[in-house]
Amino acid sequence: MLDSLAHLRHVTRRHFFSDCRVGLGALGLASLLDQQVLAGDAGNADRRINPLAIRPTHYPAKATNVIYMFMAGGPSQLELFNYRPKLQELDGQVIPESFVAGKRFAFLKRDAKLLGTRRTFARYGECGTEISDCLPHLARIIDDVAVIKSMKTDVFNHGPAKLLTNTGSPQFSGRPSMGAWLTYGIGSEASDLPGFVVLQSGPRGPRGGAPLWGSGFLPTAYQGVPFLSGPEPILNLTNPPGIDAANQAEFVDAVTDLNRMRRAAVGDPEIDTRISAYEMAYRMQSSAPELMDLSGETKQTLDAYGVDPVKPSFGRNCLLARRLIERGVRFVQLYHTDWDMHGNPDTHLGEPLDARCAETDQPAAALVTDLKARGLLDNTIVVWGGEFGRTPQGEPRDVLGRDHHIDAYALWMAGGGIKGGQCIGATDDIGYEIVEDQVHVHDLQATILHLMGLDHKQLTYRFQGRDFRLTDVHGNVVQKLLA
Repeated sequence: MLDSLAHLRHVTRRHFFSDCRVGLGALGLASLLDQQVLAGDAGNADRRINPLAIRPTHYPAKATNVIYMFMAGGPSQLELFNYRPKLQELDGQVIPESFVAGKRFAFLKRDAKLLGTRRTFARYGECGTEISDCLPHLARIIDDVAVIKSMKTDVFNHGPAKLLTNTGSPQFSGRPSMGAWLTYGIGSEASDLPGFVVLQSGPRGPRGGAPLWGSGFLPTAYQGVPFLSGPEPILNLTNPPGIDAANQAEFVDAVTDLNRMRRAAVGDPEIDTRISAYEMAYRMQSSAPELMDLSGETKQTLDAYGVDPVKPSFGRNCLLARRLIERGVRFVQLYHTDWDMHGNPDTHLGEPLDARCAETDQPAAALVTDLKARGLLDNTIVVWGGEFGRTPQGEPRDVLGRDHHIDAYALWMAGGGIKGGQCIGATDDIGYEIVEDQVHVHDLQATILHLMGLDHKQLTYRFQGRDFRLTDVHGNVVQKLLA
């Protein structure tokens, strides 16, 4: 009796809940999991077996995939999309105090002078949308494109602004990215590739890094998977020397069995993600190299995208994005950096802007054209834009740069459920404030989810006692965008 009592004194609560697999710990966990399924928290029982299993949408979807071309740094809407004759007229004059009262800037002083554009604008397509000479290829497809001139965001520093656009929060707080929310909500049709893939181009990665495509508090199965250029898109994916396919299959089976035993013992749902990751990695050993091999693409296609099939570039990533969508990947995000054009005596709004547009304009337009020709555009949302825009005021006159601007910027969309051939929103005469149809970042997020068949108010996940969503407590669907 005394020995039994002594033993009980050494059984801690942690040991009890871990070892009592049919007791309170396991029953409580099972109850919580069942409640989550019964509550319809964007999940169901098959999520435990396959985190990326297809799940029903809230209502019929107009699109099934997203390709988001993120121009990191903030493209200048005033050089690309928003020609303001009054700004040209006032070039060189100090901006009126009424515009800058109470405003904050990253680098500008309040008495900065207005800067007219040096670009030439013209109207294109049946829709007559104004586009600058920086984007001749976009001009060719403009009837398929909706240009939003009235985008609005909340933060003027790059990292937080990128986070707000991608995760709905400007803080590095572990919020899930848009791609993670979508794959969590409706799964993925790709059986041998991740549901969310990230492709990067430019001299460096975007400010903000991996949290921009992370899964946050969602299971890690939903995070974006960065693909590298070259024949091995994911490090450590190929078998080591001496290990053939049969040996690898036996290893994966053994690890899966061990993980399932551990899952049954401790009830940790993250182990399902680990199982899924091993199995996905095994399937990707053949699918990923095949995806990256562009030798099967025609010369006509390669020329349309303007790519060398073996050299990394934004154009190559656009072509890979189409191939990923064809293979059922739900969300593809392309990051292209160096759009931050403050200017200095050696680099200003001329040369860097020309370079960035030369790298991206032809491939982006080719992507839309290619998707349309293959019957994929109707089901694929294509987005092109950055985290904010640029100020109507210029930095010192000898450098011709512009500061960050959050009160009015532009982006374009095409494809699945988007009404092309239109401009949405308008700004004042100098391009400073929005005067018509403001589209906040949360509105853009809500609209993309809506087109994918998801109600942004219903796609939630309970974490630390609160229901979180991509749009936080904001967001309205932009009805004018819908076809």
